[in-house]
Amino acid sequence: MPTRSAKRTKMPPEVKISYNMNLLIIDEDLSLYDTIKGSSLPKNYIIYFSRAYRDIYSFIEYNNIHVVITDLDGKKKQGLSLLKKLKSLDPLVEVIFTGKPLPSEEVMGLINQGAIDYLIKPLKLNAVHQTLKKIFEKRVLRRETYLLEKRLEKKYFFKSMIGKSPYMLEIFSLVENISKYFSSVLITGETGTGKEMVATAIHELSPTTDKDLVICDCVSIPENLFESELFGYVKGAFTGADKDKLGLFDKAHRGTIFLDEIGEIPLSIQAKLLRVLEHHQFKPLGSNDNRIVDVHVIAATSRNLRECITNGTFREDLLHRLNKVEIYIPPLRKRPEDIPLLVRHFLNSYNKQFSKKIKGVSRQVQKLFLKYEWPGNVRELENVMESAAMLCKKEFISTSDLPKYFQESFPESEKIPFIKREQLTTLKDLEKDYISYILKLTNNNLRKSAKIMNISRTTLYNKLKKYKINR
Repeated sequence: MPTRSAKRTKMPPEVKISYNMNLLIIDEDLSLYDTIKGSSLPKNYIIYFSRAYRDIYSFIEYNNIHVVITDLDGKKKQGLSLLKKLKSLDPLVEVIFTGKPLPSEEVMGLINQGAIDYLIKPLKLNAVHQTLKKIFEKRVLRRETYLLEKRLEKKYFFKSMIGKSPYMLEIFSLVENISKYFSSVLITGETGTGKEMVATAIHELSPTTDKDLVICDCVSIPENLFESELFGYVKGAFTGADKDKLGLFDKAHRGTIFLDEIGEIPLSIQAKLLRVLEHHQFKPLGSNDNRIVDVHVIAATSRNLRECITNGTFREDLLHRLNKVEIYIPPLRKRPEDIPLLVRHFLNSYNKQFSKKIKGVSRQVQKLFLKYEWPGNVRELENVMESAAMLCKKEFISTSDLPKYFQESFPESEKIPFIKREQLTTLKDLEKDYISYILKLTNNNLRKSAKIMNISRTTLYNKLKKYKINR
C-alpha cells in the first residue's frame, strides 16, 4: 500500500519542504524513490511512495496527486493501463515513465498517449530536476490561465447571457442599470437572438426577483383566446366556464410578465393591454368589476413595430407606453466575436448531457461558423452544436459532424481552401484568422476593428506585425 509524507505518515526530515505539488513514485523497491529524493527536488514538491499499482487510484484521488513517476521496465502493460486510467480520471495528472533506452518512435508513442516524459535509466538527476520544474511551471501557468478565464467569465457571462462584443457588453450594462427601476421594457431583435434571456436577467436583478416571471408566448395563443389567457374569466362568462380562471396578469401580480412576440396580439386586446399599463387595472372576461394589478411588463418582438403601426396592426400609443426603454439585440452575424464563447458554452452543456469529452471544434468548423450568416441566430447555433455533439465520436467536432443543411449552405469554392483535410488549429492560428476576418468585415478600418475586438489600436497594430497580416 502507498505511504504518505506530511503529518499523516513519517517521512525523512530532508524531504519536508514547502509544497503545493504532490509527487507519487510507484516502484517495487526504494531505488527509484532514493534517486528522486536525492535529485534536489524543485521547491513546492513533496514525495509519496507506493510499491504496487493495486488500490492506487483511490489513493491518488484522496491525496490530490499531481505527478506520478513509475518504472516501465518489465511492466509496460501495467504502466500504460495506469496512464490511460489516470488521464480518464484527471487529465491534469502528469505521468513520467522511467526505464531502459527505447527507440524514439516508442517514446513518442508514450507521449502521444499522454505521458509527459520518458527518463532513461540510470537517471540523470539534472534531467529529473528539469522535468519536475517544467511540470510545476506548467501547472502554475494552468492556474493563472484558469483564474484569468474565471475573471473573463465574470465579465462575459452575465446572468443567462453570454457575449464579449461591444454590443453585448453594452446590453449587460443597460440591463444592470434599468432592472431596479423599470415598469416596462421593450426588447427587439431577430428571432433566436436571446430576447427571453435578457428578460430573465432583468427580472432576476429587479426588486421583485422573489416573485414569479410569467411568460406569455403570444405566437401560440389563438386569437379568440387572447383575452381569457391574459386577463382570465369569471364563472358563467361563456358556455363551459364552470369556474373562475386567473389570467396571466393575475399570476404575475407583484412580479413580472414577459410578453414574447407582442406584435402578434390582436388590436382588440391591445386596447385592454394599454389600460393595464396606464391604470394598472383590467376586467376579467365576463366581469363588471375592475381588478387592480401591480405588474412589471417586459415585451419582446422580432417585428418592426413602427411598420406595424403604418400597416394598422399595432397601436402607436401602446408602443410609446412599452418602449420607455428599448433594448435592441443585434443578430449573431454582426457580433462574430461572441461565437467562440457561445460554442464553448454549448459544448460544455452537451458534454454533460451526452456524457462526452469533446474538447472543441476543428479549425475548419471555426471558419465555417465565422462565415455563416446565422439566420436563426443563437438558437440556430445551439441547435447545430447539439446535433454535432451527438454525432461527434472524436475529441474535436469536424465538418462531417455538422447538420447536412449547414454543410450544403457553403459553395464548394468556399470550402476547398480549408476542408481538404481535418486539421486542428492553435490559438495563434485562430487569433490570426479572427483578426483577418474582422478587418475584412470593417474594410480594414483599424479603429472599428479594434473596437469590435475590445482592444486598443496599438495592440491591434502590434498583432498585425506579429502575424504578418497585410492590410
